[in-house]
Amino acid sequence: MDLGNGYGHLTYSTLVHPGDTWSDMKSSLQTYVPEVKKRVSPDAPFGVSLRLANASVEELLAKPEERAWLKKFLLDNDLYIFTVNAFPYGPFKGQRVKEQVYEPDWTTEQRTKYTTNIADILAEVTRPQDEPTIQTAPLAFRPNVTSPEYVTAFNENIYRVIAHLITLEKKTGRRVKLAIEPEPHCYLETIPETVEYFKKDIYSLHAAQRVSHYSGQPLAEVFGAVRRYLGVVLDICHQSVEFENITEDIDALSQAGIPIFKLQEAAALKVDNVTPEIVAELKKYTGTIYLSQTTQMRNGELTRFLNLEDAIEAWEADPGPREWRTHFHVPVFLKDLGPFQTTRNGIDDALAVHAKTPLSTHLEIETYTWDVLPEHLKTGDITEYVVRELEYVKGELERQIAALK
Repeated sequence: MDLGNGYGHLTYSTLVHPGDTWSDMKSSLQTYVPEVKKRVSPDAPFGVSLRLANASVEELLAKPEERAWLKKFLLDNDLYIFTVNAFPYGPFKGQRVKEQVYEPDWTTEQRTKYTTNIADILAEVTRPQDEPTIQTAPLAFRPNVTSPEYVTAFNENIYRVIAHLITLEKKTGRRVKLAIEPEPHCYLETIPETVEYFKKDIYSLHAAQRVSHYSGQPLAEVFGAVRRYLGVVLDICHQSVEFENITEDIDALSQAGIPIFKLQEAAALKVDNVTPEIVAELKKYTGTIYLSQTTQMRNGELTRFLNLEDAIEAWEADPGPREWRTHFHVPVFLKDLGPFQTTRNGIDDALAVHAKTPLSTHLEIETYTWDVLPEHLKTGDITEYVVRELEYVKGELERQIAALK
């Protein structure tokens, strides 16, 4: 939904629904999205964040009638697409995902072509007044990046996609933007790392020369174009897991001139003090199909674990006071989860900054973990859950805006 007064468009990620194939995604669109719209935006158009796996992309490209169906469905239901989740290339539901979510990574032709194909689809199915964003993976799973050549390979593919987006706008008049999402245990993990990467590998003469080479556009145009087509997703959950201050993250990105193309309102699990009782409860959140990257603060030092299970194993071997933040997306309308807390305050801090000076035109709630949440957190059905999240974020932003008057 358009929040008005320059505050951007707010929606939720359809990654929460079945969507590994176009048939799945099509069914989810018809089943859930109109009902959510009816409850939160009955009299105004409602924006959609579309999850597109590569299987869906290939089917949409091969079948013009499916793209025509999508455009008609959106029009008939007063809906519009303004962003696509192109992070998971393959299956994301009902089977082990873990670190495979980053594959194929940005060194590959598959990831590159997948992304440009989505851009082409968006140029066709979105409204003329929108500038849709493509949310993508943080380049590679960090343990895989073993040489400078690996970095050069994914950089070159990023340059190719920027060039494609430049050419696409010149050909169609439609601007599509790519947004890289930092995440724990990836090549782009922290915001300081992300800022350094953009300064060194994106905002450089070499990068401009490569984009110019691929696009055929002069350097004078490419220097400005890079910022128009490439930015970041600031996922508040991810950076909270890193024990980062969200307000400082926003300032660092702004100072570096890195656009936040999508501000993602998501909350992580937070444990202020790990105890035997807490560990027993936390085991309900282990063994899921997704990674549960956990960062530990102990005696002023950070230790990172790939999964919550690894952190628990380390605690059992050496018990003692410590704080944990875990990459497990939990409902944003809950401030605590009984025995532990959430990092929702990071969302509130970001919305306070956004209320003063809008940071992004795209706001999205991404609590995709409904199917693996412990049963006691599943209040109502999935539609009610999504609606409560949207109402919380919209209400908190309105409260922050009102406080400024």
